[in-house]
Amino acid sequence: MVHRRTVETDSGDETLIFGVHGALWGNAMTWWDHSTGSIWSQPLGEALAGPRKGQKVDLLPLEFTSWASWRESHPTTLALDAPAGPSGFNIEELWVVVDLGEEARAYPVDDLQRTGVVNEVVAGVDIAVVSDPRNPDSWSVFSRQLDNDTIADLSLVGNELVDRATGTTFDPGSGLGIAGPLSDQALNLLPGFTSFPGDYDTFWPEGTVWTP
Repeated sequence: MVHRRTVETDSGDETLIFGVHGALWGNAMTWWDHSTGSIWSQPLGEALAGPRKGQKVDLLPLEFTSWASWRESHPTTLALDAPAGPSGFNIEELWVVVDLGEEARAYPVDDLQRTGVVNEVVAGVDIAVVSDPRNPDSWSVFSRQLDNDTIADLSLVGNELVDRATGTTFDPGSGLGIAGPLSDQALNLLPGFTSFPGDYDTFWPEGTVWTP
């Protein structure tokens, strides 16, 4: 998950510098901010203790994909070269979480991979959760509302994401238009992130879970 580091203060916006606190809360990472020492929850983006308790940082959109796929689309990207071992879990064991403030909904990755695309409305927002057929470990969350206020109804046809009403095709990873009447538009990415199923109720006790 990716957060905006800017928060509002009485004297204006402040850009925070975070460090890893080390302790876990709800089996997830906590941070501390250098200016006040407040402790923050990573999944919630919220300060749990300290002078900033109750403040939040905004979630930002992201695309979950492999490094090889990302480099193919963004060949000039620079990345931190840090040693790491193999992951101790499989992506199929996780849930994709869409938290839009007023409502949170989880999508089990193994079910999402079999379904391909889920068209839903979460917190009043028309969304699509998409498993990229070119890479089973890749997924994205898109807004289905296009710039001309059209609400796309999406399905996967081969390796392309297709709007059923117009036949317009989009890239299932980036959301960029490829061909068809709406190919000059793009599906905007929305925030989404992965969670262990056992931790979901800790952070989103009123959240719901999608089932096929």
